[in-house]
Amino acid sequence: MSARRALPAAGIGIALLVLLAWLPQYYGSTQTALFARALAFAVAALGLNLLTGYNGQVSIGHGAFFGFGAYTTAILMKDHDWAFLATLPVVAVGGLAVGAAVGFPALRVKGLYLALVTLGLAALFPDLVTRFVRGTGGTTLVQIPKVTSPSWATRFAPADDQWRYYLVLAVAVVMLLVAWNLVRGRFGRALIAVREHEAAAATVGIDLARVKVSAFAISAAFAAVAGSLLTLTTGLANADRVGTFQLSIDFLVIIVIGGIGTVVGPVVGAWLFVFLEDWTKQVFPDTPLLSPAIFGIALILFVYVLPDGIVGGARRLLARLRRPAAPTPPTAPGTRPAVRT
Repeated sequence: MSARRALPAAGIGIALLVLLAWLPQYYGSTQTALFARALAFAVAALGLNLLTGYNGQVSIGHGAFFGFGAYTTAILMKDHDWAFLATLPVVAVGGLAVGAAVGFPALRVKGLYLALVTLGLAALFPDLVTRFVRGTGGTTLVQIPKVTSPSWATRFAPADDQWRYYLVLAVAVVMLLVAWNLVRGRFGRALIAVREHEAAAATVGIDLARVKVSAFAISAAFAAVAGSLLTLTTGLANADRVGTFQLSIDFLVIIVIGGIGTVVGPVVGAWLFVFLEDWTKQVFPDTPLLSPAIFGIALILFVYVLPDGIVGGARRLLARLRRPAAPTPPTAPGTRPAVRT
């Protein structure tokens, strides 16, 4: 990115960060928890976008990676008295390992078959949790100790929900910067090359297996960290087959809404997704089946209007505005220019 374009982009980023930091100062705990949920979903969608948008591998199993991070943080905090931030490195490394373990078998399949393999992972995860996790009342529900605002932070985060939101925001910003650097470096170019043409990528010396497995591992680490962030705000970790599968679909919807193959797209898509979902539930509180139907119709209309997502649509609009007007063709000597009616 040139310096002329980098400075406005940096200014917009700083302004948005200031806005996100101000939100919990104005809104109550319910809205603040919703903001934190959007940030957590943005982190998970960022990871899936690295795998699907940049590398071309489709996954419907990221709800399992998300749940892995949630349970890892919950168990370490509840049973071993770990601080929340101390659990994040364990979650990230564990997510990398689990993602790599799934990525190796995925080398033999692609497209729809890979989607089915990851779908099996989403279906298997709740059974594994039921087998190995014992939470509240003998169920798989694990409730973590409440994270409170420290004394030194009470000046800008006097409420506990504000402090938890700022923790989520800080981690989300770090993950966004990591994703940004990954896609703009050599690894990002390798991801795109493998997505566009595997044979050509192999010809220029790109290790296809390493790139694909690395994409799976990094994507799973992002989803696992996102699961930890949501656990911090909700105070519990829980898993069921429908919920895990629904999360996987939600992450796919988010990157489609925001813009596949962009860094900012998943962040924008996550906020729109979370608030549109919350709005439909508030408008139709007494009809639980009608709310998802309206939500689905709204998403279909949105994708129809902006097939390349919000970021892609914004880019097309800016390109059209910047396009210079077509020059008027010169007229031959002695002739009068045509008059448009």
